Amino acid sequence: MRVPAWLGSGTAGRDLMLAGLSLAGGLVLHGLGLRAGVGWYPVVPRAVFLVPLVVVCVAVGLRRVATRTGLTLGTAAIFGDLLLGGSLATSLVYTQVLYDSCVYGSTRLWRRLLRVTVVLTVVVPVVGVALLRDWRAVALGVLVALVGLLPVLTGTTVRQYRDQAAAERIRAEQTARLVEWDRRQAVGAERSRMARELHDVIANHLSAVAIHATAALSVPGLDRAQVDSALRVIRENSVQGLAEMRQMIGLLREPAGDGPGTDLAEEATRARLSEVDVLVTRARAAGLAVRDRVDGVPRPLPVAVDLAGYRIVQESLTNALKHGAGETTLEIAYRPGVVVVTVTNPVRAGRDGLAGAGAGLIGMRERAVLLDGTFAADEVDGTWRIRAELPTTEAT
Repeated sequence: MRVPAWLGSGTAGRDLMLAGLSLAGGLVLHGLGLRAGVGWYPVVPRAVFLVPLVVVCVAVGLRRVATRTGLTLGTAAIFGDLLLGGSLATSLVYTQVLYDSCVYGSTRLWRRLLRVTVVLTVVVPVVGVALLRDWRAVALGVLVALVGLLPVLTGTTVRQYRDQAAAERIRAEQTARLVEWDRRQAVGAERSRMARELHDVIANHLSAVAIHATAALSVPGLDRAQVDSALRVIRENSVQGLAEMRQMIGLLREPAGDGPGTDLAEEATRARLSEVDVLVTRARAAGLAVRDRVDGVPRPLPVAVDLAGYRIVQESLTNALKHGAGETTLEIAYRPGVVVVTVTNPVRAGRDGLAGAGAGLIGMRERAVLLDGTFAADEVDGTWRIRAELPTTEAT
C-alpha cells in the first residue's frame, strides 16, 4: 500500500498526523486517569488537564516549521501540567517535543537542551531531598531523566548520525565531481597532444607535396617521365595525408597552450614504433629489466599507427616502472594487416607503487579505438598485461 504524497517523509502532513496521533493517545491516557505522580494534586476539574495536552500536541506539529516555537509551547505546557499535579499523557508527548527539537533544531539548540537536562537531572533530586527531608525524593531525578535527558540524548545521537551521513554524501558527490573533472582533463590533454602530433604528420606530407610541385613548376624543360615522377610523389603524399587525417580528425580540439608536456609535440615526428629501442634503453637506465622481442619482419607502417604504437609502448613501460616488480616483457608482432603490441609485468607486492589517476589507460585505449583497433588491460594471477592490436591497412 503506497503512502499518499502529502504524508511522505518531511512533509507538513506527516507532522500533523503525528500531532493528531499524539493527541489521540493522550486522550486515551487521560480517560484512564493516569497521572505522572509528582506528589501534589490540586483540586481542579479533570478537563483542565486537556489544555496543556492540546498545547504540547500543537508543539509536535510545529517540529519542522518552527522548532523553537514548538519547544517553547511544549515547555510551557509541561510546566503548566506539573502545576496541576502532572499527567502522564502530557509528559509522554513532551518527550517527542524534546526529541524533535534535537533532531530538527539548530546545533546551538540541542547543545543547550543537553546541558539543561543534565543539570536538571542532578539538581532536582538534590533540591527535593533538601526540601522534603526524604531520600525518596531522588525519584524526581529519575523522572527528569526519563522525560528530559533520555529523549534529548536519543535525539542528539540521531542528529549526529544524520549530520555525518549528510557530510559523507556531500563528500562523495564532491569526490565524484573531482574524478569526472580529472577524467575529462586527462582525455582533453591526451587529445590535444594527439592534435599537435597530427599537425606534424600533415605538415610532413604537405611539405613533400609543396617541394615536388615547386620543382615541377620551376625547372624548365622537364620531360614526361620527370613530370610523372613528381606527380606520383605528390599523389602518394596527398592520399596518405588524407587517410591519416581521416583516422585522427576525431582528436582535434581547441589549440593547446603552453604547459607541461608541450615538449612532447616536438618529438612527434621522430616517435615511431621502430624506435622503441630508445624507450627500452631509457627504461633500463631507470632500473627496469626489459626483455624485448620482435616477432615477424618489421615493415613501414602508417604514421598514425607508428605514433599510437610508440605511445602505447611508452606508457606501458612507464606503468611497469611505477607499479611493477622491476621487470617487464615487451613483444611487438608484425602480422598481415595488423601490428600487435604486448607488454606484461608482475605487479608489485603490496601495491605500494606510485598512485595514478588512470589517464594513461584512457589515452592508450583511445589511440587504439580511433584506429579501429582493439585494446585490453587486465591483471591475471599477479601479472599485469596490456595488449593492443593496431590495423596497418591504409585507406585510399
